[in-house]
Amino acid sequence: MAASNVTPVHIETYESTIQYLSQQMRMKMEPWVMYRAQESGGHNWERLDKGEANSKTPGLKTATPEDGDVFSRRRSIPIVSDKGELVTQEDIVQTLIDPNSALAQNQVYGLYRAMDDEVFDAVDRDADDGNGGTVALPAGQKLGDGTTSISFDIITAVGEIFDGNDVDQDTPRCFVVSPAQKRKLLQLTEATNADYNALRPLEEGKIAYWMGYAWIVSTRLNSEGAGQATCVAMTNDAMGFNVNQGLTSHVAQDPGFSFDWRIYTNCVHGAVRVHDERVVTLDLSETI
Repeated sequence: MAASNVTPVHIETYESTIQYLSQQMRMKMEPWVMYRAQESGGHNWERLDKGEANSKTPGLKTATPEDGDVFSRRRSIPIVSDKGELVTQEDIVQTLIDPNSALAQNQVYGLYRAMDDEVFDAVDRDADDGNGGTVALPAGQKLGDGTTSISFDIITAVGEIFDGNDVDQDTPRCFVVSPAQKRKLLQLTEATNADYNALRPLEEGKIAYWMGYAWIVSTRLNSEGAGQATCVAMTNDAMGFNVNQGLTSHVAQDPGFSFDWRIYTNCVHGAVRVHDERVVTLDLSETI
């Protein structure tokens, strides 16, 4: 005789590990900033303007020139990023998996993304000059009006700006684009033609290095409006990133809340644009 109702005796099984949903799990921009670990407040990034050589007539006694080369600075001001959760004693005893460790790890992932957010925010916000003033990103370092997507021409226009600013050709450069701009790149003949790119990116569906740039895809880019993304091209010494306190996680019982478990992670960090001439922003359309 068949059982009339088996559902009440079904046995539930469970995974021994927690699966993290899709998310960026590291700081993508860390290799592309000047990284300093300082416990003090704001960090000063000292700068020296370029100086031009003089022409001296051979054989004549002349006074040593005093050219007055200009020193200046930029200052990164720290901000605090944090995440926290409260897990009750009842939650712990009624779950087969202790969630505390997974929550702490998930918070670390979130703070890594917050670090990238700070870098992207600092790219085109007014930079603190360390003397009570601010410096805006010059208009000549900005391309695009949000109506067109990335193209071979606009990439070479970025290179023209860098060359016009006398940026050393051997200085490593990166280009940060959104997923939509990556899709457009993979449609460009110049990006997939072996004459331009020996790596043949279509074979792997990605562009790692092309046109003198390391290519980074990020969903954290800012936007000037709906359907747009502010992409960034820069050298690895254009941005300063100061960490006053690295990622710190705490898991402890809170006597003020029935000894429930507190999971808390924070960090103190700040970014600033140190070299205006080594950053180019591009307001591009996300409509491909």
